[in-house]
Amino acid sequence: MKRSNLKLGAVLVASMLVSAPVMSYDQAAAESFAKMFSSVQGPKAGRYLHTVKPDEFVEGVREGKPYVTLDIRTPNETMFYTASLPGHLVIPMNELFKPEQLAKLPKDRPIIVFCKSGTRATAAMTGLRYVGYDNTWVLKGGLMALSKYLGPKEANQPLKQVEPTKAPAR
Repeated sequence: MKRSNLKLGAVLVASMLVSAPVMSYDQAAAESFAKMFSSVQGPKAGRYLHTVKPDEFVEGVREGKPYVTLDIRTPNETMFYTASLPGHLVIPMNELFKPEQLAKLPKDRPIIVFCKSGTRATAAMTGLRYVGYDNTWVLKGGLMALSKYLGPKEANQPLKQVEPTKAPAR
């Protein structure tokens, strides 16, 4: 009798140890991520993951889309090379989620996050979307991909003139 109780106790302890990691996750966070990634399927998965290719980004800039660009690289990385678009922000990733830095980010315009290769930007974008910045995108491939795409020929194309919106005739 004692031996079977000991075996039963050992089985219960072992099953608790095995199931403990499963029961220890943040269910609210998991539900939020499940909602965030629910549309990530099929041939447009990249679009649903909020990535923008360099050519699409450049075209959007040329069309006058109101992007806010956010460079999350370190100060040493941004010392010589970063964007110069209107509204451009440089906030290192380790500072990004501080309240005073988040206050700098708009919620009414698309934010394009970038780094050297896109890896850190993907993590930052996911975090930003999680805390409520839904209109946040990653420059796919980062500055390396943008530099590869944007050679002298592409960089020197003129910006398109955006036509002012006319009021409808009555």
